This record gives sequence, C-alpha cells and structure tokens, in this order.
Amino acid sequence: MLVNRYPEKEKWSELTKRPAIKREQLTETVAGIFDEVKNNGDRALIDFARKFDSAEIKDIKVSQKEVVEAESLVGDALKSAIQQARENIARFHASQVPQTEKIETVKGVVCWRENRAIGKVGIYIPGGTAPLFSTVLMLAVPAQLAGCKEIVLCTPPDKEGKINPAILYAAKLCGVTEIFRTGGAQAIAAMTLGTESIPAVYKIFGPGNQYVVAAKEFAQNYKVAIDMPAGPSEVLIIADGEAVPAFCAADLLSQAEHGSDSQVVFLTTDEKVLEETVRETEKQLAVLPRNEMAAEALRNSHFILMKTLEEALEFSNQYAPEHLILAMENAEQYISGIENAGSVFLGNYSCESAGDYASGTNHTLPTNGFAKNYSGVSLDSFVKKITFQNLSEEGLKNLGKTIEVMAEAEGLSAHRNAVSIRLKATE
Repeated sequence: MLVNRYPEKEKWSELTKRPAIKREQLTETVAGIFDEVKNNGDRALIDFARKFDSAEIKDIKVSQKEVVEAESLVGDALKSAIQQARENIARFHASQVPQTEKIETVKGVVCWRENRAIGKVGIYIPGGTAPLFSTVLMLAVPAQLAGCKEIVLCTPPDKEGKINPAILYAAKLCGVTEIFRTGGAQAIAAMTLGTESIPAVYKIFGPGNQYVVAAKEFAQNYKVAIDMPAGPSEVLIIADGEAVPAFCAADLLSQAEHGSDSQVVFLTTDEKVLEETVRETEKQLAVLPRNEMAAEALRNSHFILMKTLEEALEFSNQYAPEHLILAMENAEQYISGIENAGSVFLGNYSCESAGDYASGTNHTLPTNGFAKNYSGVSLDSFVKKITFQNLSEEGLKNLGKTIEVMAEAEGLSAHRNAVSIRLKATE
C-alpha cells in the first residue's frame, strides 16, 4: 500500500491517476469483437463464451423454464433481502417522476415538457468474479418505473453455461423481458448490432471492466446511447480524528475486492487514524476470501495524510470519486464543498455497502473521474424529454414581431415568412 504524507499539489495529478490498459490496445480489441459479432452473430457469442468464460453453450437465450426453476434455487432469506432492496430502490426512484407543468411564457404561448420511456434498453450485469444480481435491481427497477417496453439483460455464464439463480430471480421480479447468456465486450456488441437471438437496443446500461467500458463507448459509433463510462469500482474516504479505522478499512476493502483494477483512496488529517487504518486494512485483508484480488487493487491505491479537511475535499474534487465517504464528525457541514462525486456517504455509519445494495440510491455511478461531468443512473436515464408548445392566435401576435426581427437578422427569410404569413391571415 502506498502511503503519502502532505503531498504537494503539483503531485496530485499523479495521485489521481487510475490503473488503465493502453487505449490503443482496448480499441483494437473491441473493434475486432464488434466485427466478429457483426459477421457471425450468435455463433461469435458462443465462440467467445468458450474463449473467455470456458463455457460451452448451445442457446444464447435463457428460457422461461430456467427462470422459473431459478426461483426455487434462491433461499428464502436472500429472496426477502432482494425484495426489500427492490422496494427501497423503487421508492427512491419513484420520487423522481416529474409533475408536468405548463408555463405561459407570453400571453397565448404555452410551453411544457413530458417524459417518454426509451423503448428498448439493454442492461449489462457483470457475472465473472461476482454475480452482481444487485445491479439487476439498480437498472431494471427504474427502467420498469419509466415504462420501458423491452428490457434486455446480458450476463456472462458460468463454466457450465448457467446464469446465477439470484440474477434470474431479480430479473423476473423487476420485469426484465429477455435474458441472454453472454458477457464482456461481445455482449455490448450484440446489444448494439443485434444478432439472431439478441435484439438491438437504443441505450445500454451497466458497469463492467475496462473492455466493457470501451465497448460501450464504441457502441456510440452505431447511434446507440449509453448511461455513462462506468468502469472499475473506486472509493475515496475523507476521515478526521473521529473516524473509526476499522470501519474505514472495511469500506476500502469492500471496493478493492471488486477486482484487481479497482482503486481505493484514503485521506485523513490525523496521523494516528492513518496508521491505524493501514494496520486494520492489512488485518482485515488477511481473512478476506477474495484477498488476492483485493491485495492487487491495494497496490494501485493510496493512503494520504492531508493538512486540512478543506484540502482533502479539494483533492477529492480533483479525483472525482465514484463513491465518496465522509468519515467525520458533523459530516453534513462539508456537503457544500463537494463538487464532483458519484454518490456520497455521510458519517461513520453510512457504509458504502448500503448504497451498493439496499438504501435506495443507485449504485451505477461514473468512475475514472467522469463524476466531473456525469451523474449516476436515475429514472431520468431511462426517458427522453420532449418539449411541447401551443401558440394561440393571440400568442403569435404577441411574439410574432420578435421572431420576425430575429429571423431577418440571421438572414433566414423562410423562417420570417412562416410567422408573417400567419400574422397576415389574422388581419
């Protein structure tokens, strides 16, 4: 683990870098995968499953029988947990449904905006080292609330060609319409281009490794929208002298165990808290089942002693973390200083795992510094917003001269005439 004490600001840009595969390598690999899927459809997906997942599969599509059977394989305790998480996520996202408000900008000119669901959405669920059934809830629940007619789910199979039962149970619970056993960049390509089995969608959602992120970005070349560049997971913790080192270490490791390309950053103004958190992280790491993966992530991570909490917030805004934890007394008083973050957790008891699973907020968040210009997934992510306007005869008279003058100034005579011809008709 890398420990830095009072780094100069000139060095911050180096400390905020994420581990990454060379861009040229990613793009070349992803372009090749898209070509294979475009030319060979389902056959390419079957071949990729054999190559990347060591899985022999015959049918890309998961049958309704498999979905029904999966329900009996999920224990009652887990079912209950999934149901409660779904309820909380639905409650939070339902609060985001806007009320239509008509605005009269000028007498006789009424404007408003309405939501329309995106007709076909694709959700990608990582399933390699950890089957993320929680991500099914985070993506399918708001899609269902928004009214998306088709919700297509892709997730990688295990070595036996099967999908984790909890993923299938969550998908059924949340209204997913079709499920396919394919993962990685090839799944993104399939939802972009369409194959014999998988329909092409209008927008793709979901986190993944750097290849999945690169594939989502590549999909935009085919006029398919994406939620955001949501790649390897990350967390940044800002701690004062009131922080509990054991809690901080647990939160750091909860993200480090996602994968070897994850990154965690710990900032504190207290030397004792820094040293104890490092020791606690090493102690808890030793007993983690996924400790090799977490240990690899920690090699790309930082423990940093800062002079003030204000300086720590400044560093955090430059880093723009996916998850930000303020492990400090009176954490809420620092909210106004947060400019760039995907999701924020306030105080010693607001563990990041709560947001990952069941508090209600969405865990599909911008990573790799994209919190500077992207929001996390919300109900808005699954809708288009269409504006409407209705001009009465009185409204056109009130606004007509303004439009004519502006159109004339831009040299667009036909635009002016579209108003003038109507005004003359009212004389």
